[in-house]
Amino acid sequence: MTEWPKGVAKPAIRALQAAGYTQLKQLENVDLSTLAHLHGMGPKALAAIEAALKESREPRE
Repeated sequence: MTEWPKGVAKPAIRALQAAGYTQLKQLENVDLSTLAHLHGMGPKALAAIEAALKESREPRE
């Protein structure tokens, strides 16, 4: 199982996997409104994914 950010609950993870997403990096070019339509994807999971994606885009020092 791939590790998802804290705050992404099991129903959201199942929804992502059913849609073919197995890694956070696969969501880099996916619009969050697309994910919001997945059954099981809630506002907490979307916020956690958005924060993790934003953090992954920040340059490392």
